[in-house]
Amino acid sequence: VPPQTAPQSQPALVFTLLRGLARPIFLFSSARSTLHPAKMAPWSIEGCTVDDAAALGRNNGAAFWDQPMWKMMWPEDKTREYLMEQLTKRLPMRLLRNRDIMRHQKAVDAETGALIGYARWELPEGSKVAPGTGDPEWLDAQVPDVGADQWRAFEELEASSWWEPREDMGELDSKNEAIQDRILAERPYIKLDYLAVHPENTGRGIATALVESGMREAEKMGIPIYIFAFKSARGIYVKLGFKEVDRLVQDDSAFGGSGDYGVYFMVYEVAPGAAR
Repeated sequence: VPPQTAPQSQPALVFTLLRGLARPIFLFSSARSTLHPAKMAPWSIEGCTVDDAAALGRNNGAAFWDQPMWKMMWPEDKTREYLMEQLTKRLPMRLLRNRDIMRHQKAVDAETGALIGYARWELPEGSKVAPGTGDPEWLDAQVPDVGADQWRAFEELEASSWWEPREDMGELDSKNEAIQDRILAERPYIKLDYLAVHPENTGRGIATALVESGMREAEKMGIPIYIFAFKSARGIYVKLGFKEVDRLVQDDSAFGGSGDYGVYFMVYEVAPGAAR
C-alpha cells in the first residue's frame, strides 16, 4: 500500500473523452517507487467478464463524475445516474471488442466480493500468442468470448444507449494524438488505456496495484508500457518508474477549462534481459 495518500479533497482521476466510450483515464494516488510482487492485500486483481458490466458502470461512472473535464463534455441536464446507465449499456461490447489485444482487469474486495477498481490495457500487434504455449498473451486478463446470440444482444443494447459528448474539442485531442501516434510508431508498447477506482476506495493503493500488475506482465513479455498521463498523475507514475518522453500543455479555457490542460507522455522500460 502506498506510504501516503492523496487528500480526499483532490480529484481521484483526470481524463479526456473520445466519442466512442472514453479515452485514457488515469486515477492518481501516492505510489511505491519500486516494483515488487504484491503483498497480502484486502483485494485481489482478476480478469473481467461481461457479467461485470453493471459493477464497472458504477465504478467508472462514479470515478470521474465530479471531474471538470467530464462536466465539460456533457449537457447539464444529464444526471449522473442517467450517464452511468448509458455507460453500463455500452460496457459489454467494450469488453468484448478486440479481444486479441485488449486486456481488462478488476480489483475485487476480498471480504465483500465487490468490484473496487478497473484497468484496461492494449497489447501491441504481434504479441497475441505467448511463446511456447499457443495461448494468448496475458490470458487471465482476456475477457471470455460469448455466443453469437449474446453478442448480438449486447450490440443491440449498446445501440440503444445515448452517448453524445460534445464534438467541438477536437483541436485539443488532435495535437495530443499526433504526439501519441509518433511515440507508438517508434516500437511496440503495451498501452495503459484506462484506470479507474471508485471515489470511496481511493487512497488504498488499488490503482497502484492494478498498474503494478500490468508492469509485471510487461516484464514477462519484454515489452515497455506507454501511458497518456495528466498533470495530477505525473508524479505518481514517476514514482513507479515511468519516464516522461514528451509533454504538451494547452489552453482549454475556451471550452470551459482552467486554461492549463497538461498532458504527459510517459514510458515504463522493462528490465534489460526481460523475456523476448
